[in-house]
Amino acid sequence: MVAILVSKGTSGGFTVKVNDERVETSHVVNVPQGFAATLGLGEVPDEELVRASFAFLLEREPPTSVLPRFSLDVISRYFPEYPREVGKYIGPDVKDGRSGNL
Repeated sequence: MVAILVSKGTSGGFTVKVNDERVETSHVVNVPQGFAATLGLGEVPDEELVRASFAFLLEREPPTSVLPRFSLDVISRYFPEYPREVGKYIGPDVKDGRSGNL
């Protein structure tokens, strides 16, 4: 079981810790302003977009291969399917704006 913990960082980005029972990794992630909308995801909160993006990445590579520091907009350079696939990793309550707590 993989645990993805996302927390707001001090510089406006997010700190992500991934624990897959064998290894724990730490990452610093930036989200460009309005990025969820450019992906067709409306106003999905940045924290949820980061969590969904890591779920997407971890199905394709081990946590140790994920860059330690990056912006979400670079993912599609490595995985061209990211813009059309990441929405599948966001829960329906979040997409519908009904989630009060992430």
